[in-house]
Amino acid sequence: MNKCTIPIRGMHCASCEILVGEQLKKIPGVTHAKVNQKIGQAEIHYSGEKPNADVLAKAVATAGYQVGEKEKLPWLSRRGADYADLARAGLILLVLYFVARWFGLFNLNVNSGNSGVMVALLVGLVAGLSTCMALVGGLVLGISARHAEKHPEATAMQKFRPHIYFNLGRIIGYAVLGGMIGLVGQAVKPSVNTLGFLTMVIGAVMIFFGLKLIEIFPALRDKNITLPSGVARFFGLNNEVKEYSPKSAMVTGALTFFLPCGFTQAMQLYAVSTGSFWQGMTIMGLFALGTAPGLLGVGGLSSFFKGRKARLFFMAAGLAVIMLGWYNLNNGRELLGGASVKNNSAIVAPANGTVQEVRMTQNNNGYTPDTFTVVKGRPVKWIINSTSQYSCAASIVMRKFGINQGLNAGENIINFTPTEVGTIPFSCSMGMYRGKFIVVEDKNTAVNANTNTTENADNISCSLDGCGSGISQ
Repeated sequence: MNKCTIPIRGMHCASCEILVGEQLKKIPGVTHAKVNQKIGQAEIHYSGEKPNADVLAKAVATAGYQVGEKEKLPWLSRRGADYADLARAGLILLVLYFVARWFGLFNLNVNSGNSGVMVALLVGLVAGLSTCMALVGGLVLGISARHAEKHPEATAMQKFRPHIYFNLGRIIGYAVLGGMIGLVGQAVKPSVNTLGFLTMVIGAVMIFFGLKLIEIFPALRDKNITLPSGVARFFGLNNEVKEYSPKSAMVTGALTFFLPCGFTQAMQLYAVSTGSFWQGMTIMGLFALGTAPGLLGVGGLSSFFKGRKARLFFMAAGLAVIMLGWYNLNNGRELLGGASVKNNSAIVAPANGTVQEVRMTQNNNGYTPDTFTVVKGRPVKWIINSTSQYSCAASIVMRKFGINQGLNAGENIINFTPTEVGTIPFSCSMGMYRGKFIVVEDKNTAVNANTNTTENADNISCSLDGCGSGISQ
């Protein structure tokens, strides 16, 4: 059996290899064609005379490519069709967004009145379909869509199988780790800086996958994310994260236990409160089981599209992942103290002797009110009424004072003393729901004890946030 090689340019994925290979095998005498888009080359096996160069070039051109050395890929696509398809994908994504809003998928919640370990399953179902899916679901969508794009020859079931392993690893990992923290009696609670860093890293990874999927940046096609060699060896994985394989999928699923998701942290605290290995294992295992339908759905979609429909799906998925990644980057920046907080209402803290007492309600939609004006140098008694402790907002973080606390149902009290004039932001552990304390000088807020309000409070509120802000009694 004879063989020869020819250089081919323009290929960028496994689909390209299949198209070129099919055309080359149609040439009389060619028995096999092994195409490699990474090196831009095709190895042709033939019997009899060597195929004519013009015949080879025509076959490659029929597939949509050219014979020649692999060129350096440009950063921006020069094909108008790519931008037209991206616009169509954006329109599809916009329609899906409004459909999701219409059905209220962004406003699902869990009533704190539920009790027992089965509440973990209910919380998991909500978490798997709600906005907190921006963290885990967005990451899964990016990886799985990229895997499906690289293996167009695989059947739908072959593409879907890694998602089953991901969720299986997630359920097993959560159960084991949940039992451990239930037995130890203390939550795995990273620092605020760690939460912010992890959230930003996840956001950056999601944006990277999204940019590869939309196919507007050809230079990214051959770029990949690599794991630190020590981490890869520990889990027995290849150094380069190229495949969404069963083993890597199971490990990835288990490791999501440590991602800064508010729902996960709420369940971790619940598991800790039991003081039992078996109850902790049951709670976290049921929670992971509850998230499985949502995660299987978002990841599994990439398994069932082919041809032009697949291209549009991958582009729409890429846009969604980019937006979710950007969202997580902003959330991480907020946790690290670098983002601004919108001012919905400036509430001036009423005086209670020497203590400034402020009251806030936490529910599924965040914090009400979310902005307070307090005086520098005087203790603040922050009373938070939690009406839904199984929500992302129930894990509250204030980086300035190292506060990272899960809220229990009912009143929770946090004490701190502001020592500097300025803004003290706070948020949930994912940075999704935000608020702030505005600290002012004592001389500008002389307290009138008879009315229990603050002199010049209106002026402070107006100057900081615009007139019309309320004053707490």
